[in-house]
Amino acid sequence: MAGTVEPNGLDGEQTNGHNGESNGRSEHNYRDSFDTPYPATEPREGNRQADNTFDPVTGAYPRISRPVELIRPSYDVVVIGSGYGGAVAASRMARGNKQVCLLERGKEKWPGEFPSDIIPTLKELHTTNAATDGLLGALGNLGAGRDPTGLYHLIVGDGQNAFVGNGLGGTSLLNANVFLEADEGVLNLPIWPKEIGPGELTRYYERAAKVLEPKKYPKDFPKLHKLETLEKQAKLMGWGDKFDRVPQTTRFEDGENSTGVYMRASTLSGQDTTGLNDGSKSTTLVNYLSDAWNWGTEMFCQCEVRYVTKAKDREGYIVHFAWHGGKRANFKDLFYEDLMWVHAKELVFFGAGSIGTTEILLRSQQFGLDMSQDVGHGMSGNVTTPASIIDCRKGLDNPLDGFVVEEGAIPATLAPFYQAMLTYLPGRVFPQNISIKGAVGHVTSALGSRVFGPYYPEGSTEKTQCYLIMSHDSSQATMQLDKDRPLINFSGVGKSHRAKKLAGYLAKLTNLIGGIYVDSPFYAAFGEKEITVHAIGGARISNDGTGASGGVNHKGQLFVGSGTEVHKGLIVCDGTIVPAALGVNPFATITALAERSVEHIAKDFKIKVDLNTKNGSLNLFGKPAHDPFHGEHPPVARVQEIINTARDDMTPGIAFTETMDGWIHFGEDSKTLDFQRATLTAKSRGEYARFFLSARSWNTHNLVHDKEHEANLTGTFTCPALGGTSMVQGGKFNLFNDDPRSPDTTNLTYNFLISQKDGGKLHFNGYKVVNSDVVFNPLNLWKATTTLYCTITEVDAQDQPIHNKVRGKGVIHIRPTAFLQECTTMEATGSSLYAKVSSTANFLGYFTAKAAGAFLTPFIPQIWPSLPFNSYQNPTPWSNEITVEANDRVKTKLYTWEPQNVNGDPSKAPILLFIPGAAVDQQIFALPTIEKNAVNYFRAKGYRVYSIVHRVGKTIVAQQNWTTYDARRDIQAALKTIRERHTIIDSADGSGPLIPTYVVAHCAGSVALASGLLDGSIPRQWISGVTASQVFMNPKFPKVNHLKASLPISMANIYNLVQGKWFDCTSTPRDGYIQQGINQLLRFYPVGHRNEICNSVVCHRSSLVFGRLWSHKGLNEATHSQLENFVGGVSMANLNHLMYQGTHEFVTDSQNENLVTPQNIARLKGLPIFFFSGSENEVYAPENTDTSFTTLTEANGGVCYERQVFQNRGHLDAWMSPTAHEDVFPRVDQHIQNVIKKKYSKLEKFTSGNPLSLKR
Repeated sequence: MAGTVEPNGLDGEQTNGHNGESNGRSEHNYRDSFDTPYPATEPREGNRQADNTFDPVTGAYPRISRPVELIRPSYDVVVIGSGYGGAVAASRMARGNKQVCLLERGKEKWPGEFPSDIIPTLKELHTTNAATDGLLGALGNLGAGRDPTGLYHLIVGDGQNAFVGNGLGGTSLLNANVFLEADEGVLNLPIWPKEIGPGELTRYYERAAKVLEPKKYPKDFPKLHKLETLEKQAKLMGWGDKFDRVPQTTRFEDGENSTGVYMRASTLSGQDTTGLNDGSKSTTLVNYLSDAWNWGTEMFCQCEVRYVTKAKDREGYIVHFAWHGGKRANFKDLFYEDLMWVHAKELVFFGAGSIGTTEILLRSQQFGLDMSQDVGHGMSGNVTTPASIIDCRKGLDNPLDGFVVEEGAIPATLAPFYQAMLTYLPGRVFPQNISIKGAVGHVTSALGSRVFGPYYPEGSTEKTQCYLIMSHDSSQATMQLDKDRPLINFSGVGKSHRAKKLAGYLAKLTNLIGGIYVDSPFYAAFGEKEITVHAIGGARISNDGTGASGGVNHKGQLFVGSGTEVHKGLIVCDGTIVPAALGVNPFATITALAERSVEHIAKDFKIKVDLNTKNGSLNLFGKPAHDPFHGEHPPVARVQEIINTARDDMTPGIAFTETMDGWIHFGEDSKTLDFQRATLTAKSRGEYARFFLSARSWNTHNLVHDKEHEANLTGTFTCPALGGTSMVQGGKFNLFNDDPRSPDTTNLTYNFLISQKDGGKLHFNGYKVVNSDVVFNPLNLWKATTTLYCTITEVDAQDQPIHNKVRGKGVIHIRPTAFLQECTTMEATGSSLYAKVSSTANFLGYFTAKAAGAFLTPFIPQIWPSLPFNSYQNPTPWSNEITVEANDRVKTKLYTWEPQNVNGDPSKAPILLFIPGAAVDQQIFALPTIEKNAVNYFRAKGYRVYSIVHRVGKTIVAQQNWTTYDARRDIQAALKTIRERHTIIDSADGSGPLIPTYVVAHCAGSVALASGLLDGSIPRQWISGVTASQVFMNPKFPKVNHLKASLPISMANIYNLVQGKWFDCTSTPRDGYIQQGINQLLRFYPVGHRNEICNSVVCHRSSLVFGRLWSHKGLNEATHSQLENFVGGVSMANLNHLMYQGTHEFVTDSQNENLVTPQNIARLKGLPIFFFSGSENEVYAPENTDTSFTTLTEANGGVCYERQVFQNRGHLDAWMSPTAHEDVFPRVDQHIQNVIKKKYSKLEKFTSGNPLSLKR
C-alpha cells in the first residue's frame, strides 16, 4: 500500500499513490517531486559520440527485436516475456550457444520514445477487466478496447488491482529501480523449499547485481527535499536508524554499462513509472536483452502468447501466440482462434510476469497441458519506489510484520490532474492542533497550485510527498480465467488489520510534520482497493518438491500433477514462482531466482553457459556478434534482405491483413481433378480450409512499379486435413502480375511454405484471375478479386514445390464482411505523415488503376506492335532453309529440322511436312514463346520436320494477289523437293513411298492442299497421310464471318478502293487516319464472350479479316504480346477468294469453280486423313470438318478417315497454345503412327465395301 504527505513548512498535502518519472530526451534539469529545477551535469542531448542507443543523423533508435515476418518455425529455446526472468533466460541460453526465440507482447521502445504528455500516455493505457462492478469496473471496461500491446496495462481485480508494463523489457521499463534483497528471515519461512535456504541466493544476487549495477543515490548529487523530508519523518517516528538510501539500477554517470550499452547520468526527472527518457534507467532492455541480442537471440514484439502444448509426433513444445501486427486484431472472430506458433525443441521459459505467466499456464491447462492444481493460487502484491527508504524489516519476531516505507514521485503526465485528486479524494487525515497560520498556509498553497499550475513553487502540489509501502499480505490471492480473461481475487487486501495499521503509520508520518494525509486514489475512491505494481506468485515454488504444494519445483520446472513428475522443458523463471510476499521490491529476488533456475536447467541439459566473455561496446544498429543459427532460414533470408534495404533507404511501406476461406480437397485424385470438381469433392467431405495472412511491403514504390509487384506474407493456414493451424512464413504475394499463361490477364498470386506442427512442410500456390471477363461487370470484378484457386504440393529438400506431387486443390474466397474488415487493417509506414499518406495513395492508386483497367478494357490504351524481340524462351532455329520454285516460277521457303532420338538409320526417319495457313509462317509450328512447340515435340519423336511458307503465308510474295488455290503449287514443289532430297521412290506394288511423307496442313494451307489433291496437281501417292487442321475441302464460316462475307458490297472491295490491295494485320501509331480509324473501331469488334476482349491492335486487325484466330485462354502472354512477329497480312484477292469459299462451303479454283466433285473426291480414296476442329473456332465453323469427313466416308468408305473436336480450343491455339502438347500433338502423332504401321491399309482389306467410320 502507499500514501503521500505534504509536510509542514512545505505547507501541502501528502498522498499515498504510485510513483512515476518524466520523459523527454530534451529534459536537461533535475527534478524533485514535480519540477524543482537543478542544473544538469550532462544534458541527454549532449556528447553523442559514444552513444549507441540513438543515431543523431537519422533520428533513429536501435531495434534489437525482429519483425515477426522473420520468425523461424523452430528454435532450441523459446522465452515468453522480457522482464527480469525472461531476459535472464534469453541471455544465458544464448550464451550457451542455443538458438533462442523471445516473444514479447508489447513493443520495443528506447529512451526517448516513451510518452511525455497526457494524451500519448493515455493512448498507451489499456485495461483487463473480468468481473469488477462499479466505477472502477466501468473505467476498466472503457480501457479494455485499447491497444493490448500498449505500454501501460491495468488489470482490474477483486480486492486489489495490478499495474504492469508491456514492452521489450517488461515491467522493468516502468518500475522504480529499487534493488533490495529479500530479508533472510522471509527466506527462512517454511513456505520456501529447503533447496533455497540461508545464503543460497547470495551468489545469484551478486550475479544479478553485476549485470544490473545498482547504486545508491550519490551524496555529491543535488539534495532532494523529499529525501530529506522522509529522513526527518523517520527520526520523528523513532526510526532514524532504519532510514537509508536504497540501491537503484539507475546510472549516475555517463558511460557503458555491464553489457556494452552506453547510458546517461540521471537527470533526476522522477519519471520512471511512465518510461524514462533520459537514458539512465537500467531496464532489462539495456542489459540482459541487449546481451541476449548480441549472442544471437531473436526477439519478436507484439506477440501475445496464449498457451503452450506438447508437440505431437516430435520432441518439444508448441508455443501458440497471437500476433498483434498488421492490425490482425481487427478480425475479432479469428484473432484468438487462428493462432501463430513456434516450436521449442528443448525448452520453454515462462517470463511474462506473475499475471501474464499464470494466465498462460491456466489457458495451457485448458488446452490439455497437465499441471498442478496449485497453479493460479498463492498470489501476492508488491510495490516499487526510488531514492530513499525506511526499512522496518529487521529485529522482528515475526518476519511477516516487517515493512518498508519509500518515497516516490508522481509522473509528470498526471500533474494537471493531481491538485484535483488531492482536493477531492475522500479519506484525508488532518494534523491535530494545527495553528491558524498553518491552516492559512494550507489554503494559500492549494489556491496557488490551482491558479498557477502544479509546478508553482509555493503550491501544495509541488510540496507533496508520495509514499509507497511494502509489507506482507496473506499471499492468498487467486487467478482464474473468466470468459478467457484473467480475474484476480485479492479479496480483503485493503481491509485487513495489517493494511489499516500500515495506513495509520503513514498518517502519523504525515501529521508529525504538519501535513494532510490523503489515501491512495484506488484505496479511497474505489472501495478500499489497493494497486500493486509487481504482483508475485501464481505458480509458486513447492516447499516439499511435489505438485501438491506448488506449481513448480525449486528449479522452476512445471509439475505434471500433484506428484514429483515435472515437464522437464517447461520452466517458470519470473515472479510467478515466488511463494509469498517479500515485503520489499521484488525484482532483485526475481532476477536472482531466474539466474539460479537457468543455471540448474543448463546443467540438466548439459548446456555450457559462457558468463566470462565480455561484449565490448555493442553496435546496436549493426549485427550481433554471435550467430548460433549459422545463417538465415532460406525463406527468412530473402525477407531480411528486403527489410535491410528498405531500412537503409528509409522507404515508406504498406501493409494489410486478409482472410479467405473455402474448400480444399486432399487426396491422391487432387492432381487430376480441376478446381471446380476438387472444390465440390471437398465440400462433400467437409474439407474446410482458411488462411489468415498479413501482407507487407517495406517499399511501396517497388510494390507498385517493380515487375514482380511483390509483398511478404506471414500468418496462418488452417485446415483439419493438415492437423489444424499451420504457420506461413516468408510467403510471397504478387499484386496484379501479368499472367504468362494468358493474354490481357493479371493475377494476384499467393505462394508460401506451410509449416505444420509435426514438422512437415507443404507448398501453397494460389492465384486470383483478373481478365477481360470483368469488362463492364462489377459482379465479375468482385468474384475475380475475391476468388483464389489453390494448389498444395509437396516440397523437396530445399523447400521448393514439387509440382507433380499435388496434395490438395480447391477454391477459397473472401467474404464481404471479411473484406470490410480487411479495409480497416491497411497501414502505411514511413518517416513522416507525408510519406505515409503518399504510400497509401500510391498503393490504392495502383490497385484502383489495375482493377479499373480490367473493368474498362475497351477504353484503355491499345497495345501496339513493339520492336523485334529476341529473348524467346524456346528459340527453335531450323537446320536448313531451302528455296523452292513452283512450276510457275514463284519462289518460296522450305525449312527443315533434323530428327532427334532416332531408332535406326537417321536417313530413314519418317518425314513430316507442316503447311501453315494464310498470313502466318513456320513459326506457328516452331513457336518460340512456348515451352514445347510442335517442331520440338515431333523431332523428339524421331521425325524429320519440314515446313513450307507458301505464297499466301507470312511472306513478301503474299502481296502479289495470289490465292490459296495458287498456293497448291508451292506445296507440290515442297513435296517434290523433299522426294529429291531423300531419293524417295514409290514402292514396286504401288502402295506408296518407301519413306513416308506425312502432311499436317492448317487452315488456308489445308484448303490449298485439298485443292491440289482434288484437281490432281499434287499426286496422292506422294503423301502417306494427312492431318487437316480446322478445315479441308468444305470451308464454312461461323456467324460473324458469314455475315461479313455476305454483305451486299464486299468489304474487301471497299478496302481495295480506299487503301489498296493489301491489308496488314500490324499497325503503328504513325499509320494514316483510315488505319487509325479502323484500329479505334475495332476496340468494340464483336469477338464473342467478354473474356475474349483484349487491347492488342494486331489481334483486333487479324480478327477483322480472318475471324478471331484463337481462344485467348489458349495463348500465353508472351505470344499474344508479340503477335506482330507471327502474323502478317492478306491481299484483297485472296481475301475475296477465301470469303467466296467460306460462304459456298466448298473449295474452288481461282475462278471460283467448285473442286469438290465426285471425280475429284475419288482421287483421295485410300489416303488416311485425320480431321480436327477446335470447339471454339471462330474462323471456320467446327462442322466444316464434319462435312468433309462425311462426304469422303460416303464416297470412299470410312476406314481411312477420323475426326475429332478438341474442346475449349479455338483456331490457331491448337498449335500455338502452351498446352497443345498435352492433347493436339499426341493425337496427331497417334494418327501418323497408325499410317506408318499401315493400320488403315489392313483395315481396308477387311472392310472392303463397308463404309466403316472411325469418327469420335
